[in-house]
Amino acid sequence: MIVRPRPHWLRMLFVWRGSVLPDIAPQLLWTTAFAVLVTVLHGQLFHWKVPLNFVPFSLIGLTLAIFLGFRNSTSYSRYWEARTLWGALLNETRSFVRQALTLTDAPDDTAQAAAAAVPAARLIAFVHALRHQLRGSDPTADLARLLPPQDCARLQAARFKPAVLLLMVGEWLRDRRRQGQLDPMLAQAMEVPLGRLTEALGGCERIASTPIPFTYSVIIHRTIYLYCVLLPFGLVDAIGAMTPVVVAFIAYTFFALEALGAEIEEPFGTAPNDLALDAMSRTIEATLREMMGEPQVQDAGPAEYMQT
Repeated sequence: MIVRPRPHWLRMLFVWRGSVLPDIAPQLLWTTAFAVLVTVLHGQLFHWKVPLNFVPFSLIGLTLAIFLGFRNSTSYSRYWEARTLWGALLNETRSFVRQALTLTDAPDDTAQAAAAAVPAARLIAFVHALRHQLRGSDPTADLARLLPPQDCARLQAARFKPAVLLLMVGEWLRDRRRQGQLDPMLAQAMEVPLGRLTEALGGCERIASTPIPFTYSVIIHRTIYLYCVLLPFGLVDAIGAMTPVVVAFIAYTFFALEALGAEIEEPFGTAPNDLALDAMSRTIEATLREMMGEPQVQDAGPAEYMQT
């Protein structure tokens, strides 16, 4: 994801990265070239004048814009829900670590911090493991960096590693209760953030595994391309040589909206407009380490994601 200040209005006109223009450039150039050909031939196709004007395109364009707006609204809803779920990860991991530091009983502060370090490390590993699961990448390096060998060995054969890590945090909670270091009523209170983490995990898995129905995307895709191909025939008699310019502008709008909707529909990827999961994972790790009084890791703040 690109994180940067809003550029000057003039520079905004020429922004390349993050504008989806690289993705739609081939079809945009092809559509414009076809519009130039239609203009040169004065709307004739194999010596047959295509009998079209701008009236049907006005009606179809309005309907198409409504459908594109609905598609983008649906995609952005998925994107924002994903961002909200990752915000919940930050809040609930902070809550659990704070409770582990303040509600459990230990002989002294050092022993209490040492005991709380176990679930804190597992929660940090949970966040990184979830990021890898959503992106289909290998979490081995992050797990080995964060967890002791016995925990890594247990996770090695697990298919859903984030869920197992939450189970391991719950087991730590059970052990504290059995050893008399945690009152049963307080243990119940500490289960609340764990339950919310489970809900956030399930929500992320639901978004990742349930895309917008493919048929809906196909209908919009076909309509956009048919509209842009036929549009020059409807404009050439009315605006003449300006036909390729107008077609390029309209095609850019429709192609870009479709591409943006398809990109943010899957918010957990690595495209420029997807969620900055790397930065959010490191932010969660940094804040939990700070609560534990541990050395800080390099935080992936906005500067790391700033691109031109």
